[in-house]
Amino acid sequence: MATTRIMPLHVGKGRTESRAISDIIDYVANPKKTDNGRLITGYACDSRTADAEFLLAKRQYIAATGRVRGTDDVIAYHVRQSFRPGEITQEEANRLGVEFAKRFTKGNHAFVVCTHIDKSHIHNHIIWSSVSLEYDRKFRNFWGSTKAVRRLSDTICIENGLSIVENPKLHGKSYNKWLGDQAKPSHREQLRVMIDNALSQSPADFEELLKLLQEYGCEVSKRGKSYRLKLSGWEKAARMDSLGEGYGLEDLRAVLLGKKAHTPRKKTVTQAEPPKVNLLVDIQAKLQAGKGAGYARWAKVFNLKQMAQTMNYLSENNLLEYAVLEEKAAAATAHHNDLSAQIKAAEKRMAEIAVLRTHIVNYAKTREVYVAYRKAGYSKKFREEHEEEILLHQAAKNAFDEMGVKKLPKVKELQTEYAKLLEEKKKTYAEYRRSREEMRELLTAKANVDRVLKMEVEQDVEKEKDHGQR
Repeated sequence: MATTRIMPLHVGKGRTESRAISDIIDYVANPKKTDNGRLITGYACDSRTADAEFLLAKRQYIAATGRVRGTDDVIAYHVRQSFRPGEITQEEANRLGVEFAKRFTKGNHAFVVCTHIDKSHIHNHIIWSSVSLEYDRKFRNFWGSTKAVRRLSDTICIENGLSIVENPKLHGKSYNKWLGDQAKPSHREQLRVMIDNALSQSPADFEELLKLLQEYGCEVSKRGKSYRLKLSGWEKAARMDSLGEGYGLEDLRAVLLGKKAHTPRKKTVTQAEPPKVNLLVDIQAKLQAGKGAGYARWAKVFNLKQMAQTMNYLSENNLLEYAVLEEKAAAATAHHNDLSAQIKAAEKRMAEIAVLRTHIVNYAKTREVYVAYRKAGYSKKFREEHEEEILLHQAAKNAFDEMGVKKLPKVKELQTEYAKLLEEKKKTYAEYRRSREEMRELLTAKANVDRVLKMEVEQDVEKEKDHGQR
């Protein structure tokens, strides 16, 4: 997990304090980034009214302590977390963000966790109120807080079987360097690997090398004496001479003439660890889609390796009978879906409890103000002076109506139910991850077997046609 330092959110000059904090929360709670708000969790606040709640808490703190600051006052704090791609689910990332925030603030500050899934890496935005829930003190961004944030994040990751950044440098490192072998390869890195693969086919000359590159999906163009290569999806082409030592035009011509040996650059282009068994490639479909002979040669070798891995997997797990394989795959899928449904049901109820608990607290805190507002004849002046309290009270009443709540439950009962659901969800997650891998391997192995059986049937049909024509 990568974490950034704590960033204080100030009132800001030239802007109202409500606008300053609401802009930040609106950004991190963007529905397009959080699966329409599904991946947003609030603690002791409702994400939809968090800005008003944080501001009200600050004013109650001022009233209780008499301590007032200017435009440099801090309303909330912001931390971001990034997870290694492919290592964590969206829901689990959100859960760990909540766990981090609770432990870091010791449960004494309201916070919102927004999990963003619009990038290749899942990441959290965590914003917590600077004022404690008792309104008697404020969070202080202490010296060395960055190290404390990282230490707690690493601890939570290790506890949940996730990777961490080992020995982080003082000034940090780039995201791609942190990803290491799972970093997204650059355009030139992909081109170098493609040239390595083409040279392994022993092309007769430079023109045949270029033809192989084109079959692999590389666009080749020439400007003057310079050759340019571009992969689909990339806007700009790269000059062949810019690929580094051993990949320039003269180097490649020398290799093809036998005057020089080609030494592939040490590969940094690797992807996340794949399943033990990979799906077979439908070679005929790929050829019909425009792939060339070079691709067909590679695909045949790939399929042979995958069938060998598939047979090893089936043998090791006593799945050599198709009926047994089919039954195991169906059972694994049903078990995984059942666990997924359990987790989603728990998350839904936990979200309902969190929202209901927040509105009950807000309703109680603002009831007297709203009664006074009503007695004042809904005065505009009174509303301007107590806008946050009135907004929170109205939001609470609307929420109760939406939920169909007639009698408000006790907060303590809701907290007990929430804690029980959270504990059950943690236990289910471990089994969920294991079942997901088991299901993936079984379905992949079955798909490969189905593919081979289909190929055998097609071959038998072709033989019967040939026999009939004779």
